[in-house]
Amino acid sequence: MNTFKLMDGLEICDLSLLIEDSMIIADLHLGYEQYLTSEGVMVPGFQFRKIVERIESIRDASGASGIIINGDLKHEFGRVSRQENREIMRMMDYLQENFREITLIKGNHDPIVPHMSGISGIAIHETMKVDDFLLTHGHVIPERLDAENIIIGHEHPCVGLRSGERVEKIKCFLLGPFRDMNLVVMPSFNFITEGSDILHEAVLSPFLREAELEEFHVYGVEDFEVFDFGTVGALMEFTSSTGFNGGW
Repeated sequence: MNTFKLMDGLEICDLSLLIEDSMIIADLHLGYEQYLTSEGVMVPGFQFRKIVERIESIRDASGASGIIINGDLKHEFGRVSRQENREIMRMMDYLQENFREITLIKGNHDPIVPHMSGISGIAIHETMKVDDFLLTHGHVIPERLDAENIIIGHEHPCVGLRSGERVEKIKCFLLGPFRDMNLVVMPSFNFITEGSDILHEAVLSPFLREAELEEFHVYGVEDFEVFDFGTVGALMEFTSSTGFNGGW
């Protein structure tokens, strides 16, 4: 598994970012299968196993000794489902056995997490600064942005490749300007859905609603490889000029 240098001090490794000796992942949404089942959508319960396998692959490839979860460890907003409670406890046990340091940046799905049993010993923050990178989940813009670079999750970005009725979505990282800073947007570490298509769907994060999305560079991730897709604006122009409705 190769790493891809996104900028000085920051590399892409599969669906994670590497910074110093830690890996950053975002938007696990543990318990999502049970939520879908409660809504009448039956899905097989594979996600927990897939998340752990993917974390292990990234750790083995990168040698990361710390892990930072940039928001939305769990899925349900106002309660803890049985599946969430079980999976969060299993996840914490796994992380504590395999990483020297574990940090959670609170996302909008995480208000109850600090009060759960089994979370003691896990550092929990609203924001976190590492070197000149500020980590925040991305559902709100903090009042103080004291860094040259910002890393967010929340958006779950992907790009949709469409040809006729067939649609292929690829998770992606975004890098572009926000005010006078660089903004990095992470894909979700959730394997039930690919995310929100930035070429065809409205953005969620207030960071991206304020920024010029067309200026952002797109780095797709597929089968542990990183692909430079150019800018959002160039992709939109291409799909418009070719009538392909997504793709290249």
